[in-house]
Amino acid sequence: MDNNKRWYDKEPTLSLAVSLLKNSKEDLQLECAEFIKVKARDFGVTLNSNLFGAFNYVLHRWYDASESLAEAFSYLKEADDETRKQLAIAIISFLEKAETR
Repeated sequence: MDNNKRWYDKEPTLSLAVSLLKNSKEDLQLECAEFIKVKARDFGVTLNSNLFGAFNYVLHRWYDASESLAEAFSYLKEADDETRKQLAIAIISFLEKAETR
């Protein structure tokens, strides 16, 4: 087993959703970030506000380039496994619909 996997690569559906998001245009990434935050809150996911602020500019992952994306990923990370999978399915659907606009 590979212990070096990123947290979002451990679940195949979430890994696909993140990959699609990463390869989207910047404006679509930001639109999807807002979608993720709303959906996550709908599922009852909450953030520890101190955690988000403390790490926002320390870690330099691709999604840290935007505060909105970083916050969306914080919601994904806080969600339980089942909710995370549901969010991943919603993200994939959102991005597929966006590609056909």
